[in-house]
Amino acid sequence: MKRRHFIATAAAILLPQTVWAAEFEITRTDAEWRALLSKQAYNIMRHEATERAGSSPLDKNYADGTYVCRGCDLPLYPSQTKYDSGTGWPSFYKSLPNAIGTKRDRGLLFVRTEVHCRRCGSHLGHIFNDGPKPTGKRHCLNGVSLKFVPT
Repeated sequence: MKRRHFIATAAAILLPQTVWAAEFEITRTDAEWRALLSKQAYNIMRHEATERAGSSPLDKNYADGTYVCRGCDLPLYPSQTKYDSGTGWPSFYKSLPNAIGTKRDRGLLFVRTEVHCRRCGSHLGHIFNDGPKPTGKRHCLNGVSLKFVPT
């Protein structure tokens, strides 16, 4: 088992579910999340795993529309802020207003900014300071955490 997945799983077991769930508008039991999501989506969205680079078809999707949370359908990112970061993950330079939340992620040897859906708490990815203008941010997301709704 990978170290990061082990730590996330151990935290999920040791920390009461209500502490995490109480912070968000939409809450579900672990069984409800498992029934709603694929195994991969569950591991990423509920235990902060990461999909393999280049595995999401959303990385190369440049159609007009909105990217919404797979866990609760909250609109998160407009297609106008999506760009090709060359990383193999869907990347955006700006989210929609009041769509995301962030927290410090100390899961690796350095501190990163983790991004999650502000309504259901689902893990989306990380934010880095190497994006394009006008924000200079790169919201590097797991495509499995998103659904694309064309306009």
